[in-house]
Amino acid sequence: MICHPGTTRSRRHLFLLLAALLIGVCRPAASHAQSLSALKRGFIHPPDSARPGVYWYFMDGNLTRQSMTADLESMKKAGIGNLVFLEVNVGIPRGGVDFLSEEWQNLFVHAVREAERLGIEITLGTGPGWAGSGGPWVKPEGSMQHLVASTVTVQGPQSTPPVLPVPPPRKPYFGVGPFTPELKKQWNDFYEDVAVLAFPTPAQGDTIADTDEKALYYREPYTSKRGVKPYLLSAATYPGLPASAIAKSNVIDLTNKLKGDGTIDWSPPAGNWTVMRFGRRNNGASTRPAPLPGVGFEVDKWDTVALNAHLDYFVGRLLQKIGQPRSNAKGGLKELHIDSWEMGAQNWTGQLRKEFIERRGYDPLPFYPVYTGRIVESPEISERFLWDLRQTSQELILDYHARQVKAWAHRHAMKLSIEPYDMNPAADLELGSIADIPMAEFWSRGFGFNSSFSCIEAASIAHVNGITTVPAEALTAENNEGWKQHPGSVKNQGDWAFAAGINHFYYHTFQNQFLPDSLRPGATMGPYGVHWDRNQTWWPLASGYHQYITRCQYMLQQGRTVADILYLAPEGAPHVFRPPVSAMEGDTMPDRKGYNFDGCAPGQLYKAHVEKGQVVFPGGARYNLLVLPAVETMTPALLEKISALVKAGATVVGPPPVKSPSLVGYPACDSRVADLVRLVWGEIKHPEGQTIRQYGKGKIIWGGALDTQIDNLYPAYDLTAGILRWMGIEQDFSADGPVRYTHRTSPGWDVYFVASTSGKPETIHAQFRSAKKVPRLWDPLTGEIKTWAGVTRTAGLTSLSLQLAPYQSCFIVFADDNTPAPTVHTAGNLPAIPLEGPWNLSFDPRWGGPRNIQFDQLADWTLRPEEGIKYYSGMAVYRKVFDMPAGVDTKAGHLYLDLGSVKNIARVKLNGKDLGVVWTAPWRVGITGIAHTKNNSLEIEVANLWANRLIGDEKLPDDGIRDGKWPDWLTKGLPRTSGRYTFTTSRQYKAGSPLLPSGLVGPVTIQTEIMTK
Repeated sequence: MICHPGTTRSRRHLFLLLAALLIGVCRPAASHAQSLSALKRGFIHPPDSARPGVYWYFMDGNLTRQSMTADLESMKKAGIGNLVFLEVNVGIPRGGVDFLSEEWQNLFVHAVREAERLGIEITLGTGPGWAGSGGPWVKPEGSMQHLVASTVTVQGPQSTPPVLPVPPPRKPYFGVGPFTPELKKQWNDFYEDVAVLAFPTPAQGDTIADTDEKALYYREPYTSKRGVKPYLLSAATYPGLPASAIAKSNVIDLTNKLKGDGTIDWSPPAGNWTVMRFGRRNNGASTRPAPLPGVGFEVDKWDTVALNAHLDYFVGRLLQKIGQPRSNAKGGLKELHIDSWEMGAQNWTGQLRKEFIERRGYDPLPFYPVYTGRIVESPEISERFLWDLRQTSQELILDYHARQVKAWAHRHAMKLSIEPYDMNPAADLELGSIADIPMAEFWSRGFGFNSSFSCIEAASIAHVNGITTVPAEALTAENNEGWKQHPGSVKNQGDWAFAAGINHFYYHTFQNQFLPDSLRPGATMGPYGVHWDRNQTWWPLASGYHQYITRCQYMLQQGRTVADILYLAPEGAPHVFRPPVSAMEGDTMPDRKGYNFDGCAPGQLYKAHVEKGQVVFPGGARYNLLVLPAVETMTPALLEKISALVKAGATVVGPPPVKSPSLVGYPACDSRVADLVRLVWGEIKHPEGQTIRQYGKGKIIWGGALDTQIDNLYPAYDLTAGILRWMGIEQDFSADGPVRYTHRTSPGWDVYFVASTSGKPETIHAQFRSAKKVPRLWDPLTGEIKTWAGVTRTAGLTSLSLQLAPYQSCFIVFADDNTPAPTVHTAGNLPAIPLEGPWNLSFDPRWGGPRNIQFDQLADWTLRPEEGIKYYSGMAVYRKVFDMPAGVDTKAGHLYLDLGSVKNIARVKLNGKDLGVVWTAPWRVGITGIAHTKNNSLEIEVANLWANRLIGDEKLPDDGIRDGKWPDWLTKGLPRTSGRYTFTTSRQYKAGSPLLPSGLVGPVTIQTEIMTK
């Protein structure tokens, strides 16, 4: 933040900034150390704090005490440890409990008390719906606002006073559809005058392009709408002075001349004059998609008084019921949450002019015509004003919204999480850096949008700030998911998220199941979200998958992430951080290459210092290379910080700026930039070849291909990687096969997470930039720890081979570990021996299947002639008694029962012992010491998906929701006569939709793995 030195408040801001920088430099790095023994204990038996979470959605008044308790108890049993509590209105008839009514508040208290009992942590959204912070209690004067204008042209002299019409409101970005009639009236009626300005009418001609975007009338959704700019960069050169420019000195302030009837007490001098009436109006942003009693204006994001009034009214009323959250309690209300920024931008508040003057050091009043695209002084001066407007907007959002929500939460013993992306008018990294817990979102691959960039952003924010937990709204889905996802289908994408830096999943969505338990799949959030709730067919088996996720999350929350490259985001807002495409492989699931990276906001960089040539942050993050964006402008303050880092020993890659983007201190600010460039780079002219310049203890590297091969504002990855190799820094990880990785470190150990990206078995030869003692393989699927021979070490690098099943993952842990662990050479496997003969099956008649039936051989259920099996969805139990096949020697190796093909998840019991859930490759369980020579009793419980029963039911009469109303048989307790087995609030299939493969397809085999120790 740059403040004009001529104001008292700016001097105070500068002092506070310098103090903060000194504290940041002197403060010791946060400790991420974890002893190896503690790490191992946590891996084998991960703590509840590492459990995944869910978005727990309620639908406009449809909620009961019984359903809340049933939901929470099912979460606990399945291994869910936390949730985000939101109520919305998406495609379900209204219920009988009005949002925030006395009854609703009592139900919320019940949910909190039950969560405390069960040790489940609750995060509460900051308003109804998911769009932001607001409600019907927010008055128009405390809502998000636009500066609007009307214009008249007069010719002087004239005796009749001009009449200035009241400026109309701007059309809301999402239209007026979300408004209630009362809200629409308030939106139309609210208006307050701000200013009246007059100036000689300029010639018609040039205007500022894309003013609605640059002046923050609208910020469109970056994730879901094509063509939205990720950033608005300032140029160094502009066209000459057009005839249409307005001289600032000719702008006359007539604000005090305006009368109540719209006339002004002013006689224009001779000539043509343009008179503009400016006022403030609500911008049309409303809570979305909120329960009907919660529909209201979004609170002003630049007004702390309005924000605190909102928080007191909404969250404060709930705290009066439940009491102050207890920080030492294992469950209950723990956090507030600002979900993805989907309320767009504002460009006015009642105190904006005062705030602008104090923060920027000049009066914005003569520049108000620039809001409408008019040019004041020159194109460059006008663009600089718009840059300052957006920068002021960002500072107000950070200071008066994000920091204030955080402070309010802290006063009440809670933390704040923020998803800082999508329609954010600020820079994503800057907004997210305010959070205690920066959060991301990733959509189910093939079922929605590509928001993978938000995972890179959240992970970068957390790494730079030294925050160990990086959550994500996980596996969000559009309206075509239809209960297709299950643990096995999402493993590859989940492992991608882990490698991308995410280490805490919140599945979207666990819809509150308020309908009777007999009606399944039950309630939905309209057609949206992956269905991660207790009405899923496979939910009784979900704990096996959640145990894997919990192990991985625990491990990936330890230590700190290793990354070599720090990409500095440019100043300015809005800004979506996008690293070079060439630094990754893939699109919707982009994997990092061998040199990992993070992005850094300018506001974060001010806290950095240099140690042994590395850029280091107070939270412990350290980077070998700082890469500047290829932009032409930079404020003197940021440039001074970069020059100080280079002087202290940092290696920095990037071209010099040409001038400042701001009017603050203009034109002296440009001279200061030029002076600093000559000091650090030596010259402004770009050299034809790559150039290294020593400055102080550090180096600045620029020129040649570094300036021409630009990829998302940064040099192409290979160029940066080449510099790191020149510095003697090897890749952190490399492999000859399809795998992804991430690396975390602590003084006593290195942990690499490695996951196959292939759907078939692979043998991978990998190299790790670690030589800390003996590497061991920690298997998050089973909790087993092994080591192996054949490890090669050379100059700080370790090479080894991995045999990975389809999409298999593991942790490679380098540490000084003397505890015994199996060291194995796989000498080979004996042929798999199938279990022949018939199987006895038991289906659940409640869902149309036979209670008992025999399969002569294993087969896909959809290929059976019986309709009760063909269209069956749910659980079925396979039973068989068998003798161990001839030739199997249990003493020669390890015995496994391999299930072959499973659609979609199974639990295995042998001789009365529960061997656990099988949900991914390798589809097998160990049976060494459990299997008998004769009369082995085998039981395999298998769950498929809901699609087949839903498709079968589409042949029967529709007895579901019609015209937005529940069916009479449901509301009046009448018999259901359609013959359908299922009931849901979202129809996803037709009678002719293709059936999904189901059941235990096999072959089920006995495998012997021969090993020598």
